Amino acid sequence: MSKKTVFITGGAGFIGLHVVRLLLEKDYQVRIFDNMSRGDRERIDELVKTGNVELVEQDVRYGGAVHAAMKGCESVIHLAAVSINKSQADPYESIDINVVGNNNVFAAAADHGVRRIVFASSASVYGDPKKLPMHEDDELSPLTPYCIAKRTGEDLLGFYQRSKGLNWVALRFFNVYGPGQKPTAYYTSVINHFVKRLKTGQPPIIDGKGEQSMDFIHVHDIARSVVAALESEQGNVPVNIGTGIDTTVASLAEILIKAVGVDVEPQFNPREVLVSRRAADITRAKEVLGWEPTITVGDGMTDLIKSEIG
Repeated sequence: MSKKTVFITGGAGFIGLHVVRLLLEKDYQVRIFDNMSRGDRERIDELVKTGNVELVEQDVRYGGAVHAAMKGCESVIHLAAVSINKSQADPYESIDINVVGNNNVFAAAADHGVRRIVFASSASVYGDPKKLPMHEDDELSPLTPYCIAKRTGEDLLGFYQRSKGLNWVALRFFNVYGPGQKPTAYYTSVINHFVKRLKTGQPPIIDGKGEQSMDFIHVHDIARSVVAALESEQGNVPVNIGTGIDTTVASLAEILIKAVGVDVEPQFNPREVLVSRRAADITRAKEVLGWEPTITVGDGMTDLIKSEIG
């Protein structure tokens, strides 16, 4: 029996490379579709040499290219997107890639009759939550072009499900971190800021009381959720992917101080801060995907520091 081929957009990026590694371990063939604007060329060249990975260097904005490249693929993972930061600086490009690109991938998947498409959505579709933990059935109130595009992506999946029978799972990723992530990434800027200071023996500086929180989820667990969504029996639902724990910025500073091993106390910069909190209800992930996180924030952050400091 020939190996099943998975089509993965953005497969050369931070999350994509972790997903590809797991797919290869499970004996899939992988076809990466990536414009390589942020992709890891060296790593992709190594993977292509294995004979189990091919690279189509193209852009999701070109529907014909997406359609042609997807031919013969059994399932699809759609990760390609413009980041939150960039979406606010350039809404035009964001809408082009994150909405038109989404539609091109979903339409091609529907036309080719793929078994399942997994879409990287985002916890940002909720906006500022009214309660914790955040549940998939809560009100959605996306605030930036990136977040709006993620919600639109989920709505488009529903359209292609109704009109052409497309089977999908949308994973609402919470605050992803891990080795190999770009320092400019939206959710990791606070980690990088703290670590830079700690490496030189300086205390981390926290705005306000450090009460704002995030649900930090390690990229390895994110990759596991993508493969679980690809293989799960149930589909046509959005699913939260987080730890279910809201880690405050003050707690994060303590974790990183311990991981770096310096004897400092965080400094607080007293000023008004909009306190937003994040924590996922991951009941559906357990029930639908049979998935739950395996890496605690403490362990994950410690490993991240070790990989950076060596």
